[in-house]
Amino acid sequence: MISLYSFPSWAQNNENLNVLFIVSDDLTASAMSSYGHETVSTPNLDKLASEGVRFSRMYSQYPICGPSRASFMSGLYPETNGVIKNDDQPGSYRRITKALSDHPSMAGFFRERNYFTARVSKIFHMGVPGGIERGDPGGDDPDSWDYAYNVLGPETLSPGSLEWLSPKNPHYGGNFSRMIIPDSLQGGQTDYLATNQAIAILENRAGKVPDHGTNKQRIKQDAPFFLAVGFVRPHVPLVAPENCFAPYPEYEMELPSVVIGENVPEPALRRTNEKVFGMDKSQQKKILSGYMASVQFMDQQVGRLLDALDRLDLRKNTIVVFISDHGYNLGEHHCWSKISLWEESIRVPAIISVPGKKYEEHYGSMADQVVELIDLYPTMTDLLGYKAETPVILQGESLVATLDGSYEKSFTADYAYTISYQGEAASLRTDQWRYTRWGENVEASNEELYDHVTDPEEHRNLVGDPAVQMVLTQLRNKMNNVRKRSRSILGQPSRDD
Repeated sequence: MISLYSFPSWAQNNENLNVLFIVSDDLTASAMSSYGHETVSTPNLDKLASEGVRFSRMYSQYPICGPSRASFMSGLYPETNGVIKNDDQPGSYRRITKALSDHPSMAGFFRERNYFTARVSKIFHMGVPGGIERGDPGGDDPDSWDYAYNVLGPETLSPGSLEWLSPKNPHYGGNFSRMIIPDSLQGGQTDYLATNQAIAILENRAGKVPDHGTNKQRIKQDAPFFLAVGFVRPHVPLVAPENCFAPYPEYEMELPSVVIGENVPEPALRRTNEKVFGMDKSQQKKILSGYMASVQFMDQQVGRLLDALDRLDLRKNTIVVFISDHGYNLGEHHCWSKISLWEESIRVPAIISVPGKKYEEHYGSMADQVVELIDLYPTMTDLLGYKAETPVILQGESLVATLDGSYEKSFTADYAYTISYQGEAASLRTDQWRYTRWGENVEASNEELYDHVTDPEEHRNLVGDPAVQMVLTQLRNKMNNVRKRSRSILGQPSRDD
C-alpha cells in the first residue's frame, strides 16, 4: 500500500511546546472588537490578539460546521476528503473516504508523536442543540485523542423562557431563538462546563506526578499536550446570562443597510429572511442582541482558559490558536445564518499566539494576506518542529513565515477556495476579487464578481461590466483548475497554477 504521508521519525521535539486550540461556532469575524466591531465586548480575545497575530482574511472552506471542521482537521478541501455535508458518524472523513483511513487528523498527527491529545466538546461536527443535549460525540475521529469529553449541556432545555424568533424556520438546530438566564445559572451552560473540564485538564498536565509507584498508569504525564476546546456559542440557541445581554438591548441594535442588485443570481439569495425565517424587525434586533450576548459569554470562557494558563505557568510554553469554523450572516444581503457564499459567511476570525522572542516581536499585528483554515494543519506541524514529517497530501500552506514577519519572501498562496450546497456552488477569494459560481458551467445568470477595493460589502455584481471581462476570464479558469484538483487523486497539491 502506498503511504499518503511521510513515516514519522518519533523524534522528540526540542521545544516541547504545548497547543491550546480553541474553536468557536458560527462566529463571524466582524463580531469581535479586535476586528473592528464598535459595540461587542470581547476583552479576552482582544488581549489574546495583542499577544499574537490576527489574520484579517482567513476563510473557511465550507460555511457549515461538519465539512468545515473535517476540512481544517484533515488539512484537505471538503471535496478531497469527501465530507460535503454535516455528518454525525465517528471517524467522519476517514470513514467516508477509505483512501484516507490512515491519514491522521491534525490532533492525530501529534498523538502519533507522543503528544497527549484531548478534546473537550465540539471540534469535529456535533449537533447543536440536539447532540449536545444528549452528550453525543457527533462526527468525531476517536483516533485523534487520548481523552475526549462530551458536554451534556442544557441548551434549549435551560431553566428559562426560550423565545422563538424565526416563524418560518422550524429546524431544531437552525431556528433563531434566545434565552436570558440568571447569572447564577451560567455555570450549567455548555461552554461554561466545557471550560471547567478544559481547566481540569490543564491542571492535570501542569501537576507533578507523585512518586507512588503508579506512574505507568498516568497518560503521557510528561508529554506535551494538544488540547482542543470547542465552544458552541454563538451558535443558536442564543442562550447567555443577564450580564452578557445587558450591554445589548434590542432597541439599540442596528440592522445592516442592504443593497441587492438585479443581477445577483437567485441561488445566492436562498437564505433571505423572507424565504427562510420570516422575522419582523423586532425579532431581527432581538437576534442581534442575543448573538452579541452569546459572543460575550464565549469570550468570558476564553478568558477563564487563558487565566488558567497563566496561573499554572503554562503560557510561556503553549501555543494558543483561536478560530471559528465559518462566518455568519446577520442581515447583510437580507440573508441570515450560514451556508451562503458572501464574505460575512466565509471570513472567520483567527488569532495565533506563539511564545518566543522572534514571534513576540510581531504581537499585536494584523496579517492581511488571503489564507485558509486548511493552512492551520501545516502551520502547527511547522511550528512544533515536524515540517519534514508533514503529510504530503495536505493542501494548505504553513503560516509560520507570517507569524515571524517574513511571509513576503515565502508565502505563495493567493486565493481561498470555498464550496457550499454539497459542491453545487463554489467561491474564490483573491486579494482584490470574490468570484462565485452557482453550478458547474458558466451561464448568463449564475456568476458573481465583486471588487473588494471599491465594494467590500459585495453590493455590486460586476459580471456584466465590460471593463472586468479579462479578470472574469482569469478567475473562471482559476476556479476550473482549483475545482478539478480538489476533486482529483489524493496527494495532488491544489496550490499550483
